[in-house]
Amino acid sequence: MEDKKAGGIGETLKTLLFAILIALGVRSFAYEPFNIPSGSMIPTLLVGDYLFVSKFAYGYSRYSVPLGDRLLGADIFDGRLFGTPPERGDVVVFKLPTDPSIDYIKRVIGLPGDTIQMRDGRLYINGDMVEREQTEDFRTEDRFGRTVSVTRYIETLPNGVRHPILENSDEGFLDNTPVFTVPEDHYFMMGDNRDSSQDSRVQSVVGYVPFENLVGRAEILWFSLDDASFFEIWKWPTALRFDRMFTSIE
Repeated sequence: MEDKKAGGIGETLKTLLFAILIALGVRSFAYEPFNIPSGSMIPTLLVGDYLFVSKFAYGYSRYSVPLGDRLLGADIFDGRLFGTPPERGDVVVFKLPTDPSIDYIKRVIGLPGDTIQMRDGRLYINGDMVEREQTEDFRTEDRFGRTVSVTRYIETLPNGVRHPILENSDEGFLDNTPVFTVPEDHYFMMGDNRDSSQDSRVQSVVGYVPFENLVGRAEILWFSLDDASFFEIWKWPTALRFDRMFTSIE
């Protein structure tokens, strides 16, 4: 009787171990969950969105594997394995170049060799002004809880990718910049909420993002909560944003 009981406990432990290993494998090499803590990618991504990020989209680096920067130092694992470069317009999670312990999520705007500039709120890529088309305003709340309207545009990147952006005005702090030339094996990232995004335009904090720092491509928005954390289950009935769940990220 005791042998059967011990055997049953052993089988249960084996099953749990296999389940943990599978979960770690999926998280490390396939899809990793992330949540959105800030509004820099509004209206594409909202605070309280939960997404799956494809780890294999761009191959693997020491930054895309959990604890890889500690376990796989630059002397052992430099660059990317099975690397595939991102495309302009991809929404990407990356390690902040000035502090790799921090994850950022932005959109790829500039590829290696590109020149990027903002002039009077308009984006210029390689000297050409990027097309944008005004659409319906985006309604949100300011920090005082008041409902405000923000101008929304649909921007069309040179490769045909269309995505929404927000502009409070064309005279913001980052609406006029010098010309940035993207170095080899680096990318220029920008948030869709153009006047409320700390991105590659802020060279002292973000700057150009090395290919090695890319964690993965944001692909699926699987869960979304308005003004509630994932663990506040009692708030779910009123906080769930059903229309955003299980949608692709573009």
